[in-house]
Amino acid sequence: MNENEGILELVEMLYTMISEAWGVPLGNDKCLIERDKALDLIEEIKNQLPAEIAEARRLVARRDEFIQNAKREGESVRKMAEERARKMVDEQEIVRAARARAEELVTAAETRSREVRRAMNEYVDETLKGAEDSVAQSLDNLRQTRARYRSAAASLQQNAAAREAK
Repeated sequence: MNENEGILELVEMLYTMISEAWGVPLGNDKCLIERDKALDLIEEIKNQLPAEIAEARRLVARRDEFIQNAKREGESVRKMAEERARKMVDEQEIVRAARARAEELVTAAETRSREVRRAMNEYVDETLKGAEDSVAQSLDNLRQTRARYRSAAASLQQNAAAREAK
């Protein structure tokens, strides 16, 4: 099985396998599927779930790193502005201008940091929501498939028992 296949594609393959399976005589909603193939698909889905979760964690780590870099950059800009202001203490007007510029830079850096943090939070939240929705849908599909499989297996056993009883 190709490792690059997505979970939804694997679930779709499982769904197709079940929907195209041969029907059981006198069992309207019952069918026969190849157990090994179905189990292989389910195993592949289970193997890929941790990869999607790891990707979400990687995105959160990147967001945190990005925020830390923005904070460091903001702090560096603030320190540079303060140092520059200290060097210009000789003239009162220059000192006032430097302080005003330093405050502007700090305010701009803090604003940028907030905007970047907000954007990254939204991006990570949307990505995690998508992964969560995908996992939830896959889990729901697996539960439905499992219920249909159990129902089909029970029906087969009942039919076999009825045939043996005759």
